[in-house]
Amino acid sequence: MENHLRTELVLEALNMAIEQCKPIEVVHHSNQGTQYTSIMFGMLCREAGVRPSMGAVDDCLDNAMCESFFATLACEPLDRRRFLT
Repeated sequence: MENHLRTELVLEALNMAIEQCKPIEVVHHSNQGTQYTSIMFGMLCREAGVRPSMGAVDDCLDNAMCESFFATLACEPLDRRRFLT
């Protein structure tokens, strides 16, 4: 976790997922954020065999399932813990 959403962060996260899970024919769905539309992210996806997928611009329902998951994650498991940093 970081306090920014720069391309380097999503590259590190995708690399970590690739190393740990060794995915085959996987789709990475995201919004239209600059970190996901960057050339570097596209190149990493291509090299790893990950198929990028993006929601439509100005379509709030396109990403609703993912947003719902993260809302649940933030409200349930994380709120029950205290973090030192």
